[in-house]
Amino acid sequence: MSYKRILGVLRQELYITLRSIETINDIFVFAIIQLVLFGALSLFFIGTKNVTGARYLLIGMLLWEIIRIIQYSISVGCLWNIWSRNLSNMFIAPLTPQEYLTGFTLSGIVKAVIVFVSTSFVARFIFGFDIFQLGIVNLFVGGINLAFFAFSLGIIIMGLIFRFGTRIQAFAWSIVPILQPLTGAFYPVHVLPYPLQLFAAILPSTYVYEAARSNLTDPTMQWRLQSISFGENIIYVAIAIWTFHVLFKASKTTGQFARNES
Repeated sequence: MSYKRILGVLRQELYITLRSIETINDIFVFAIIQLVLFGALSLFFIGTKNVTGARYLLIGMLLWEIIRIIQYSISVGCLWNIWSRNLSNMFIAPLTPQEYLTGFTLSGIVKAVIVFVSTSFVARFIFGFDIFQLGIVNLFVGGINLAFFAFSLGIIIMGLIFRFGTRIQAFAWSIVPILQPLTGAFYPVHVLPYPLQLFAAILPSTYVYEAARSNLTDPTMQWRLQSISFGENIIYVAIAIWTFHVLFKASKTTGQFARNES
């Protein structure tokens, strides 16, 4: 891989992020709106003496932004190339799919870190919740697991967009919100109906949230939960990369790659 071509993708992402009202709104403004909403709900729970429920809400919201932003950057990043009829131009250069994915992934990670840190400080000074009390190492390991999961979702959606075009572009916005209530982001998994608990068990993010909630009372690393999450992520990343390459190749074989800009 060429770092210069990856930097080219990153530069494109920087220009789009700074000059696109839609991207600024989706990534930064929406994160603040979410924080205000869940922060207000947390204050309500505190007022009813349900401090634990308030903390669960804020943990869920802050950590979920890692998944949302990385997945969004990867999936919607390729849509900007399609909408601007620039996809073929990108690949006329000796740009490989690996470099293309790497650029969008790094861009998503940078955005996720910026949003997570900024919203965490806002949550601390406005709503009195310090997520860093969970432990820096705990947050770092959990963040890596969430980033892997978001990467898997993002490149599968990108592959589907390459293969089937913009008629399924809604997947770039709809998949993650569907998974949010199923992974127990805001509440323990055991409150879900049993069939949904089984589904939650196959989502790597479920174990990160369970570990984060445990860290509220026990700051030691929850190695068992984080290890399960990491093991599932290895499987998901392998499947996602294979799926993307199959869909990417099929988009060229069927001519859909070229039709994406028509």
